[in-house]
Amino acid sequence: MYYCRRTIAYLWVAPVTMGALLLVVAGVVTGGRPGVIRGVVEVHGGLVTWLLRRGSPWMGPIAAMTLGHVIIGRDQECLDHSRYHEHVHVRQYERWGPLFIPMYLGASVWCWFKGYDPYLDNPFELEAYAADQARRAL
Repeated sequence: MYYCRRTIAYLWVAPVTMGALLLVVAGVVTGGRPGVIRGVVEVHGGLVTWLLRRGSPWMGPIAAMTLGHVIIGRDQECLDHSRYHEHVHVRQYERWGPLFIPMYLGASVWCWFKGYDPYLDNPFELEAYAADQARRAL
């Protein structure tokens, strides 16, 4: 039963993961280093580092980002530091599947309209930060 649930989770998230694997390939071709940790592909370096250093206009540089079952990181240290947080996002993707990205963006827009921080007050980020803080408190 466990393997059946895991297979369904991977298939449900597959459209996002497949797109993210293009970033993995681009990262590797430009000097990045891939790996697989707990069933999730990780990559850092090359084009991935360049993209995350550029970041976004409202957040600046980004340490790591999850896209389905793929985590891209600026460098190995960023991946190591943010791994638990990013794995919470992997579980969120497994819950929401391809709807996760529009739900996440919608939550950010809702926060912004309400006068809250679109990133730090986003319910998906609150869940990830809370889980990470609880783990670090142990």
